[in-house]
Amino acid sequence: MQNKIPSQAAQLNWDNLRIFLAVARSQSALEAAAQLGMDHSTVSRRLHRLEKEIGSKLFDRNPHGHLLTSAGHRLLEHVERIEGTLAQIDSEIGGGDQVLTGQVRLGATEGFGSYFLAPHLAHFCARHPAITVELLAVPRFVNLSKREADLAISVERPQTGSHVFCKLSDYRLQMYATVEYLEAHPPICSLEDLAGHSMIGYVDELSFSAELRYLQQLAPAAPVPLRSTSIVAQLFAARRGQGLAVLPCFLAATAPELVPVLPGIADVIRSFWLIAPKERQEVARVRALWDYLRQVSESNREFLMGVGREIVWNR
Repeated sequence: MQNKIPSQAAQLNWDNLRIFLAVARSQSALEAAAQLGMDHSTVSRRLHRLEKEIGSKLFDRNPHGHLLTSAGHRLLEHVERIEGTLAQIDSEIGGGDQVLTGQVRLGATEGFGSYFLAPHLAHFCARHPAITVELLAVPRFVNLSKREADLAISVERPQTGSHVFCKLSDYRLQMYATVEYLEAHPPICSLEDLAGHSMIGYVDELSFSAELRYLQQLAPAAPVPLRSTSIVAQLFAARRGQGLAVLPCFLAATAPELVPVLPGIADVIRSFWLIAPKERQEVARVRALWDYLRQVSESNREFLMGVGREIVWNR
């Protein structure tokens, strides 16, 4: 037997559904109110009205926030499809896909987003002053299906599906430490020697991709007294001499006190992938950023691989 949304759904107000969507994604009526520019009381009132119209409780409200009930999850699937259809109508019929104006949200891994993309995006914004770019530089996957962003950059090749994607570039990671740390500890001549050194790494069970679990490959026997979900935190810990860290070369380039350890031996090669929902990639402002990201990545292949020492700017 299929679960059905009651027939009253045909009369639902889209504004109420939009509020429902914001609360479902943020799990907070207060945060949703801030995002929508509304009073918290207005959001709560509209949610209660929607639940009355639907005839089902949509959220379990507790001190930790608003959590979807089973009915709420079912409604969310329908509302996200409606949201996608409305966006496609706006692009294809309203002419929004032909205009280089509006907002584009880009999700990216923390280090790549903050240290490589952000400076380049300043040039993109100067080239397209009518486009606003929102950069989500976070240590997790950005969910395109939930419309958290228009574009996303991932370290994993996407599975075939409704999204379009392309490979931006390979990038190299190396093991780094300060000279002071290396002088104060036993010499490192092989991977086996790493067992006697302190490593800095990810919290494995909280890392968002298996591609980030380098230490299992390079130094499985080494102690890891400091772990963090943030690559930036790992960078700063290494700079303070707390141990050895596996870092992208483009990130380590910002820290002249760090030197590579076992170069050519402890190297790791990974890739960045650019992904977008098909209907969003066809929007002009999204396509403009898509093309620009491909250009700057192509221009900086050597830098991302740790061969070139200088960033190439695409103005």
